[in-house]
Amino acid sequence: MRSEKETILLVGTGYMGKEYAKVLKAQGVSFVVVGRSQESANSFKNELGIDATAGGVETWLKANLAPYRSIIAVTEDQLGIVTRDLINSGCKSILVEKPGGLDTQDIKKVAESAKKKRSEVYVGYNRRFYASTQKALEIIKEEGIKSFIFDFTERSYIVEKLPQSEKIKNNWFMQNSTHVVDMAFFLGGKPSMLSSYRKGGLKWHPSGSIYSGAGISNKYNRKVLFSYHANWESAGRWSLEIVTGGQKLIFRPLEKLQTQKFGSMAVEDVVLDDKLDVAFKPGIYRQVQSFLGNKENLLTIEEQIENLSYYKKIAGKI
Repeated sequence: MRSEKETILLVGTGYMGKEYAKVLKAQGVSFVVVGRSQESANSFKNELGIDATAGGVETWLKANLAPYRSIIAVTEDQLGIVTRDLINSGCKSILVEKPGGLDTQDIKKVAESAKKKRSEVYVGYNRRFYASTQKALEIIKEEGIKSFIFDFTERSYIVEKLPQSEKIKNNWFMQNSTHVVDMAFFLGGKPSMLSSYRKGGLKWHPSGSIYSGAGISNKYNRKVLFSYHANWESAGRWSLEIVTGGQKLIFRPLEKLQTQKFGSMAVEDVVLDDKLDVAFKPGIYRQVQSFLGNKENLLTIEEQIENLSYYKKIAGKI
């Protein structure tokens, strides 16, 4: 039986792989790194001074015992494939970058494999671990929540020029916008009722480009009204506003928290203990701590399967 304290396998030598490596190194965790291309592995070594093995995880597993724990930070179209490879090899605890697969079918296959092999799979939504989010959780627990509104507008003028493949861009809502949606429902409660509308479409995302909807969520056994909007055809940015019993909490950008007190028009910054979000990619340090510790606030693959029902209602094709 493998020990919980054995070396962690980090799969991915691109941008996110580097960000996870910085955190693992800072936390004093023993880990090995595997990437696909030699070029990427060399870049990883040159930038961080940490060795990385090229050839991909499938090749690596032929020569090595499966690790007990792994962190998967590969490209979006490889998330499900690599996760299933590790599950089937015997890996029992996995943190995979959001959303856990390329699309609905890919994510469901991961969940099925995890259940069959009795592996724990967690999906990395790092915005759950922002200092701003953690502070908001404290306030919501104290004051309750009355309503919330969020905006997941994507900057289409940037996305259309990104080097990602067509199939990744076609699934952009799942691959990127769910960062905001997950954060909103994490803080405000999951929807029990939801009415959704969408129209339009872009060349790289034909299933929709303008979204609007509203519903009722449940938080601390109380009904909470919410609404959302996004227009990928015009100006906008990600944002979230939560109304408690005594104030409005404003996330714009999501890393920052502002407040408007009841009875006042002034909007003020909330002082955050965000040194970890400044030193590392925001949220990643606490997310890794949770994965290696009590798993608090992490999203399980089973919960992600449940979330797919309302993601589909919001976005249609996922």
